[in-house]
Amino acid sequence: MEKEIVFREFQKKDSKVLEDIIIEAWHYNELCSSKTAHKMAKVFLSSCLTNQTYTQVAILNNQPIGVIMAKDSKIHKCPLKYRIKQIFSIMSLYLSKEGRKTSKIFSNVSEIDKELLNECKVQYQGEVAFFAISSKARGKGIGKKMFCDMIEYMKSQNINNFYLFTDTTCNYGFYEHQGMIRRNEKSQKFVIQGKEVEKIFFIYDYCIN
Repeated sequence: MEKEIVFREFQKKDSKVLEDIIIEAWHYNELCSSKTAHKMAKVFLSSCLTNQTYTQVAILNNQPIGVIMAKDSKIHKCPLKYRIKQIFSIMSLYLSKEGRKTSKIFSNVSEIDKELLNECKVQYQGEVAFFAISSKARGKGIGKKMFCDMIEYMKSQNINNFYLFTDTTCNYGFYEHQGMIRRNEKSQKFVIQGKEVEKIFFIYDYCIN
């Protein structure tokens, strides 16, 4: 029998399952081998953990099925333990030729995100650093509940506006249904597994009344 969904803060034991959710959500297995995909997921998760002041994980049957992380820019300080983990995960990724090659895609995406944010010319007070739901849990209203809880956190911190980055590999329409506004977008072509792939990157924002 399926148990009730529990919502709580991130715990270290969540990492393995959340890394699997990251691989699924961002299709890492289409970019590289399974081994490198798992290393990339570790880098991504540790990077998000360095960039948050709020975490919430949805738990069903003792397994994480969703996660959201947000940041209050006024009080954010990078947790040392997560920075150390980030450094080691990046070093592990760079040990292989495939890892170094795949990491260039991440570097390109980071540059695109910076351009999107700079072109908005807005001083945002908050950010949604990470938001993903397992495919097994979609359609249950879990994402909406987590998003609304995150907004309540932003309100409690007196944050008036926040933003997030997403792209065409994700369900970006969800954010529009939650009232977020697309402020900017950029198209970029990548060569993945010998094929040219075009992706569109977005920045969305939300103003709290």
